[in-house]
Amino acid sequence: MEAGTIFYSAIPWKPKQPFPRNPSSFPRFIRASASSQSQGGYRGPKPSQDLVADWVMNNDDAVRSLPIYVGGASLLAVLFNRTVSGIAPVADASSSQSRADLLAISLAVTSILTGLVWLSIRPKSITVVNPKGVECQMICSYLPDSVVSELLWAWESLSAVTCCRSLVVVYDGICLLQIGMAAESGNSGEAVIVDASKLTQGSVYLGVMRSKAQRYLANLLLYPGRSELPFLPSNTQAVILQPLGDKGIAIIGGDTIRGFTTSDQSWIAFIGEKLDATLAKYSNIVPSMVQEGI
Repeated sequence: MEAGTIFYSAIPWKPKQPFPRNPSSFPRFIRASASSQSQGGYRGPKPSQDLVADWVMNNDDAVRSLPIYVGGASLLAVLFNRTVSGIAPVADASSSQSRADLLAISLAVTSILTGLVWLSIRPKSITVVNPKGVECQMICSYLPDSVVSELLWAWESLSAVTCCRSLVVVYDGICLLQIGMAAESGNSGEAVIVDASKLTQGSVYLGVMRSKAQRYLANLLLYPGRSELPFLPSNTQAVILQPLGDKGIAIIGGDTIRGFTTSDQSWIAFIGEKLDATLAKYSNIVPSMVQEGI
């Protein structure tokens, strides 16, 4: 019997009060000096505003259509001028007016084509996707309470302030934690369990271990190696592969394309170092306990 079938156990877990997502809910303390109040309020530097950029952002459709209107009006103006000026409608290469009209028509058509391209090419809106799967809370039952608390703290922190919806921690060839949303196993309604031995032999795991650096898959649907992560929901949008020293990896699945910011990536790297420092103390204890459990 494989060890992975017995050292997994579902544990009842009541998460602590999550961190508020809205920073405005945190208490703020402001100290105002008497001199600033007497001079009519805050006189320090104020954030600059780009009025043009703000106007373009608020009138996106009108700005994209503007080249079409400008080009169309310019084309009509050239034709009207050609009609009322008494010049022959046939273009004459020897006439400076004909050459100027041809240049103006070319610019007007180019402007119209530019507007059509702007209308056809729009940035895809990024929305939060509800993971398709089942809730999963499985943890290695042989871990000490201190390690369990550390792993649950990492999950609570990541799920509260980032787009993380799935977390898997594999260390020393053993899956210690699988929590959050997981892929559903057929029609049974049960979560797909992480096969640690298969995962550690895949190119995704080996690539992260060789580079010893965090790997961010901002759009998992475009990454061919997603087949090596069958335990994640099928519509997982982004994944961070965080190495835990030389022996483990943390797989963090998100619900938004490019949802993990640069600050999130740096913070996750620090969390990975903290987990590695904690798990390294028990790296020789947990495998032996698992063997005894068999």
